[in-house]
Amino acid sequence: MLKQRTIKSLVHAIGIGVHSGEKVRMTLRPAEANTGIVFSRSDLGAAANKVAALAELVADTTLSTSIADGVTQVAPVEHLMSALWGLGIDNLLIELSAEEVPIMDGSAAPFIKMINSSGIVEQPAPKQFLRITREVKVTQGDAFALLRPYAGFKAGYTFVADHQVYDQYPKHASIDFSSTSYVEDVSGARSFGLIDELPQAQAINKCLGSSLDNAVGIDDSGVLNDGGLRYEDEFVKHKLLDVIGDLYLLGRPILGEFVGYMSGHALNNKLARAVMRCDDAWDCVGFTVAEPGRAKPILHPEASNAV
Repeated sequence: MLKQRTIKSLVHAIGIGVHSGEKVRMTLRPAEANTGIVFSRSDLGAAANKVAALAELVADTTLSTSIADGVTQVAPVEHLMSALWGLGIDNLLIELSAEEVPIMDGSAAPFIKMINSSGIVEQPAPKQFLRITREVKVTQGDAFALLRPYAGFKAGYTFVADHQVYDQYPKHASIDFSSTSYVEDVSGARSFGLIDELPQAQAINKCLGSSLDNAVGIDDSGVLNDGGLRYEDEFVKHKLLDVIGDLYLLGRPILGEFVGYMSGHALNNKLARAVMRCDDAWDCVGFTVAEPGRAKPILHPEASNAV
């Protein structure tokens, strides 16, 4: 039986919020089996300061994914959620001293390092997956995002932008995670953007903490960061990183294939909500190990169509 996982011991990090530019302290704490991923705000006091990492609680998708429950709002969650998916973490308590998850270097890699420094432990409860049983697709103009049945998890994304620098790099990536390492090949992909678009974002109080320390900056001459890109296809891989984090808000890792064309946080969340509304599009499964190296899917008696 594949079991649920949490971290071994609490671990801390201090960074800045990409939107506020203010310092924030984050503490990751082990959580009991079947808790899920839960954020809390220490700055709001003890009462009603928690918000579960669930797609139905997404409150804003402007330049990042924000979740909220009452007065408790947290953003951006997608990079950390992506890292948790990548390491198979099912249960975790995330305590923040302010509204924002620290942006770190703009990728999921620092969160991977942070979690690995704590250690990961299995728990006495079966791990559950959300298995896609029929295609679900959402659109917005020319952009689309879909999930369809697949034996494992595969994700493909096409990124197109009208800029000469973007035209120099791959626009499409498709990764089957049964044969490709998320940690090695995806987690290091950083947020990116055009330098001349930064004032527009800051005019609406976004990206006030953005810098070349936590994003890939681009102007007409090319990539501005020392050392250039971490991967030739870093731009499209960061989009896949975001997709994985946004979809992990379904509450369980997905068994299926994602295909996206220019989808952003809003469309990713629209897809997650569409899946939840379609009872015939998914079921919950666990895995029991039939023999070394091979896993046999089984339906757990407690599985139901409630995420």
